[in-house]
Amino acid sequence: MSSTAPTPAPAPAPAAPPVAPAPALRGLVRDSGAERHDAVRAARWTLSGTAKVTGDVAVGEARLRGLAAVGGRLTADRLTVHGTLEVVGPVEVRGTGVFEGTFRPMGPVHLGTGYVRGIARVTRELRVDRMLQVAGALEAPSLRVGLLELQGSANVPGELVSLTGFHARFRGDSTLGPITARDVVLRGPPPGLVPSILRRVFGGSAHVVVERIEAERVELSAVNVAYVCAPAVVLGPGAHVAEVEGTILRQHPSAHVGPESRSRPPHGLSP
Repeated sequence: MSSTAPTPAPAPAPAAPPVAPAPALRGLVRDSGAERHDAVRAARWTLSGTAKVTGDVAVGEARLRGLAAVGGRLTADRLTVHGTLEVVGPVEVRGTGVFEGTFRPMGPVHLGTGYVRGIARVTRELRVDRMLQVAGALEAPSLRVGLLELQGSANVPGELVSLTGFHARFRGDSTLGPITARDVVLRGPPPGLVPSILRRVFGGSAHVVVERIEAERVELSAVNVAYVCAPAVVLGPGAHVAEVEGTILRQHPSAHVGPESRSRPPHGLSP
């Protein structure tokens, strides 16, 4: 009686070699006047003037005053900008990013905490782990944030998701898509904020339009919202909501619920 020897199991594949960690960031790059780099990799980068980096930037801390253009990606622990920063690739700031002036990234942006005093035009998704505070104008296709505080204007047509709250005092025309947050407080500028002669010339005060809001509590003044879903809703002066699902705790006499039936005045005529 014959027997067949068992086929030996194949030898295990050799383990992949461990990935060597990136070398530590060391040294200081100090730029003044007009500078050009293939790449910047340092513990600290300071700029006073103009700098163009054709490749990537990886720094522990960057303090940039003037105009900086980065052709690759930018990663930093801390970033402070006074002036203009343009980045072609992704931007990741693990700690705090401060932008005073103009911030124009072409790739996705991920910040730990962000402060914008000026204009931020983000063309890809924007994520902020903790707080984003804006005094100026914010543009982004979508936004995920811990807490958003805004004074100025915002154009976010996609989803705006805040883990805690979204508090805004609008100073200019703004358009927002669906908002999801625990607490939402949106206040548009009252008509009296802009002198009547300017309203006659430029066609009225700022117009704020929001697609929908889902939250635990919503407070609105001088804004237009298509749909609100919240257990507690407060409608202040000039608020207009087409549809409310929830309880309206307070409603100002000038607030309106239901389809818009009042037309805006023609251009050049004050309300």
